[in-house]
Amino acid sequence: MASIHLTGRAGGAMAQALRNRAGLGAARQSARATSNSSRRHLSSAHSLPPTYEKLFNKYTEVRRVLGKQRLTLAEKILYSHLHNVEESLLNNTNNGRDIRGKANLRLNPDRVNMQDASAQMALLQFMSCNLERPAIPASIHCDHLIVGSKGAEDDLEAGIETNKEVFDFLESAARKYGMDFWPPGAGIIHQTVLENYALPGLMMLGTDSHSPNAGGLTTITIGVGGADAVEALVGAPWELKAPKVLGVELTGKLDPWVAPKDVILRLAGELTVRGGTGSIIEYFGPGVDTLSLTGMATACNMGAEVGATTSIFPYTEASARYLRATSRGQAAQNVETLQNFPGAGADKDSHFRFEADEGAEYDRVIKIDLSQLEPHINGPFTPDLATPLSKFKATVKEQKWPESLSAGLIGSCTNSSYEDMTRVESLLKQAADAGLKPASDFYVTPGSEQIRATLERDGTLQTIEGAGGILLSNACGPCIGQWQRHDGVEKGTSNAILTSYNRNFRGRNDGNPETMNFLASPEIVTAMAFAGSTTFNPMTDTLKTSDGKDFKFSAPHGLEGPQTPFESGNPSLGVLSQPADPSAEIAISPTSDRLAFLEPFAPFPQSDLSGLRVLVKITGKCTTDTISAAGPWLKYKGHLPNISTNTLNTAINAETGEVNVAYDLDGSKHTIPELGQRWKDAGREWLVVAEHNYGEGSAREHAALQPRYLGARIVLVKSFARIHETNLKKQGVVPLTFENEADYDLISAGDEVSTVGLYEMLQNGGKGSVQIKVTRGDGEEKLIPTKHAITEDQAGFILAGSALNLLSKGI
Repeated sequence: MASIHLTGRAGGAMAQALRNRAGLGAARQSARATSNSSRRHLSSAHSLPPTYEKLFNKYTEVRRVLGKQRLTLAEKILYSHLHNVEESLLNNTNNGRDIRGKANLRLNPDRVNMQDASAQMALLQFMSCNLERPAIPASIHCDHLIVGSKGAEDDLEAGIETNKEVFDFLESAARKYGMDFWPPGAGIIHQTVLENYALPGLMMLGTDSHSPNAGGLTTITIGVGGADAVEALVGAPWELKAPKVLGVELTGKLDPWVAPKDVILRLAGELTVRGGTGSIIEYFGPGVDTLSLTGMATACNMGAEVGATTSIFPYTEASARYLRATSRGQAAQNVETLQNFPGAGADKDSHFRFEADEGAEYDRVIKIDLSQLEPHINGPFTPDLATPLSKFKATVKEQKWPESLSAGLIGSCTNSSYEDMTRVESLLKQAADAGLKPASDFYVTPGSEQIRATLERDGTLQTIEGAGGILLSNACGPCIGQWQRHDGVEKGTSNAILTSYNRNFRGRNDGNPETMNFLASPEIVTAMAFAGSTTFNPMTDTLKTSDGKDFKFSAPHGLEGPQTPFESGNPSLGVLSQPADPSAEIAISPTSDRLAFLEPFAPFPQSDLSGLRVLVKITGKCTTDTISAAGPWLKYKGHLPNISTNTLNTAINAETGEVNVAYDLDGSKHTIPELGQRWKDAGREWLVVAEHNYGEGSAREHAALQPRYLGARIVLVKSFARIHETNLKKQGVVPLTFENEADYDLISAGDEVSTVGLYEMLQNGGKGSVQIKVTRGDGEEKLIPTKHAITEDQAGFILAGSALNLLSKGI
């Protein structure tokens, strides 16, 4: 199809035409509406707003099925989105008494939100389903493709020019299917969703692992891959193994130097990157009422770093204040109406309250006294290596980490709130009064145009720029590897940066595997940037002013939100919201090297697999960054053949210790993706063997699509991260775990592998065991028992070749 010119916006996705505010109002109104627009019949809650009528009726059904069983807040909202309450809650659950970790929940989300990097593949898959419009509301956010380099205006202009064909494609798809389109510069998906779409009681899917950010506003928001998003967009129930619920009880109140970010930094240190897998983190206790809404969102955002399915906070007065500040006062009134709405009977369970039932039990409870919490710094190279600030200097010296700080970076989707920035502003003003400037490069990324404009109106941006801070565009930028450094730090040079971001895997931010990213609150990052040192403790240490005096920071202070409602900002960065237009053409050029229509994967053979070979045996952390790197590769997110050339290109070969090296059966040496392509061309299918938490990190489904495209049939590991395991199944790859972890040592690269019982298990809808028969180079055979978590629906996806192969046929 020829590339088209989107004249409706005077130049396609890059047009700066004014949006009237009715467009944004329509987007906010869609957040207050449910996806069920059909006439309501015999409702028991007909006087409630439509959003909550649907929720309340389903909640009443859940109570009927489970009786007096005590429910956590997460369970109330999650179960109230079930497609069929009895089927999900009473099947294989001991009559509803053992739901967590046992039940397969088939859910109907309220909406789907997609960022530009992942939306490309999600939309290409949705297009294959030949529908005129999605079954539920959806939005597209252009935030991942802008490189942080010189500053906001220059970076946005360069990003728009570089990525024009992708933005045109996304906007044309939004027009065709009636999805909300947020142009480049509008903001980061998670902040924009929090400001416009998140509402207490909703359930949303987001094609990004940090989508649970909206849990700060009492939504159930789950990060998924594109195939999962398509499943919801076509109206099919979306499946999730019922999570366990990990309770975090907060008491006390934070010290002025301590931020809500420190709650999750401390929690990550206790749970590790795997400790939340298969669980929802639910915060409760009197300490919750002392936190701001955006502070709660920060904690939920980083719950992804411990593997949690999602995170959630109760509804508080801070939640109501935030709704009113973001021009959603009616939504706050609707919440009040729901919580006081009398259901059938006088029992307190008849009310839907945005808090856990009295007597609800958690699978585990972690207690955090906010009054005793101190600032934490996490890293390097992993977000769960937590060190209290008071011990960080000694740890830096003991570990021989760099003592010089190259850069401090604050903002992003994790920490760009009004509260964050005004607390930073208080430190900047103190330093300015003392005549001090940051000793390290200092970058600031607003999370949205609304945040940026409000900070500009209230003078905070002027303070930041006056201190020498470099304002980047309202986009992800350095947080996801879109950072062009200008400080002379070359690749391979060891250096330290401090950020208020959420993730710090090796090489993630600037492509340099020796850059150590330490995560901290914006306040700690800012204060340490003035010292230019990783050993500085702003709570105890002093700096020298130009006249030789000692300067010590006072504790930061700020405002929870603006004293007047948030500023909407540049109208050209508002949302494009319109009904579906089936006549609109999709903008994909047949000669594009960035966008390509998808070809369906072949179905599973009608037998067990045989003749597979182990492409590579991997050791150590293998994240989705490892499997499908971001940074410069983001430009190929819509072109599967091109992006597949980066597959596993930073994985460590367990048998040689080499990075991105694999050996063919003839002993020849190749990069991992080169060997994968070579075997694909030869018709040889393969598997990967790896260790724990395989696929940790981002929700990017390319980490499943790419190996599948190159010929992967199985991934055999010690354990999986949740999102990636699901993504593999959706693309027709079989994820298996060792029944005995020590068996990892029994298999090597190049070994021949066949399966025993796999086809029968798939035919039986996921019931049955699977063994791996390994034939080593010397002819010795080993039979390795494995485990799997394949459900009936997922077995169908694998047999069909992929979930899309079924969804495109309306099955």
